[in-house]
Amino acid sequence: MIDQTPAERHFARTVGIDYSGAETAESSLRGLRVYRSDDDLAPEEAAPPPGARKYWTRRGLADWLIALVSDGIPTIIGIDHGFSFPMRYFERHRLEPDWSCFLEDFCAHWPTDAPNTYVDFIRHGAMGAGRDRQGERRWRRLTEEAAGSAKSVFHFDVQESVAKSTHAGIPWLRHIRAARPELHFWPFDGWSPAPRTSVIAEVYPRLWSAAYPLEGRSADQHDAYSVARWLQEADRDGTLQSALRPPEPQPIATTAMVEGWILGVEWSEAPKLSARRTKVKSTPHRTVSLGISVEDLSLLEYDLPDHSGEDGLHYGYNVYFLEGSDAEGLARVSGLGEQDWLRIGPLGANDGEAEQDRLTRPRPYLFIIARKRHT
Repeated sequence: MIDQTPAERHFARTVGIDYSGAETAESSLRGLRVYRSDDDLAPEEAAPPPGARKYWTRRGLADWLIALVSDGIPTIIGIDHGFSFPMRYFERHRLEPDWSCFLEDFCAHWPTDAPNTYVDFIRHGAMGAGRDRQGERRWRRLTEEAAGSAKSVFHFDVQESVAKSTHAGIPWLRHIRAARPELHFWPFDGWSPAPRTSVIAEVYPRLWSAAYPLEGRSADQHDAYSVARWLQEADRDGTLQSALRPPEPQPIATTAMVEGWILGVEWSEAPKLSARRTKVKSTPHRTVSLGISVEDLSLLEYDLPDHSGEDGLHYGYNVYFLEGSDAEGLARVSGLGEQDWLRIGPLGANDGEAEQDRLTRPRPYLFIIARKRHT
């Protein structure tokens, strides 16, 4: 029994999962561990269903989670692999900044849920089309920047890497989402889950594992235990509701709706980023033609890879967020003259296409500005 002062509870059950991207989806994996708590009972390890497998398989775990949340008991599930990729991945591969679209595209290129399929089979070109959807090991999501020690989802073959587990796990998120559309995938389905809704979120056990004694558990077991216990305790004392709130400022939260976010990480904890990565700028107050004040426009500047044009110039990218505008208006807001910008449009647009139907979406949307600069 966990001894804590009673508080309003939002979840009657918590599940912590230490994931593994080893071998295949059907392999019995010693490193794939699951702990769960029910009501106020201390978390206990959940064993796989009786059968020939001693340990969990990725396929078996996904099916177990689908069955678990079908009973309607409010449950929060924490899994320690990345749920999405950095914004630079979306720009490189010209993908719409939408998580559901990302899932479909990723699974079409990285079918790591297929029978007898290792992540490395696809990674090295033996099957699938993973070579058409690669990232750089130096690319990190904003949430990984904020966490400090969290590694990139593209950083393979190093200690504490999440790259393989992420590439192995994402197709199962899609599988679960298709089977249980009522399950809230945080933050992609919104920062505030509806009451009595079950939630699945990305976690980073290192944030909490040191707070609990090992008590004979292996490292993998302890990570899963720590997640389940922290979720339980945080739900009781109100910390969890604070952790579910979007990071500030708002453009960080907007980016996280695409890249994903690690539960419990705060942007205020992020180290001061160098100009090489991200810097926040402000602009004087001015109102443009659509009635949008530049105070409503927050600018994040990313040092995306330069692209050399036929004219010998190099093009760098700036990322802008706002709620609806047109190319002309956004150019004026940004203070760029015609000679300073090459193209404008939502992420994933073809060169020269503004895709006006997307520019007025009712939610904050992502735009790319390409500015010319001489080498």
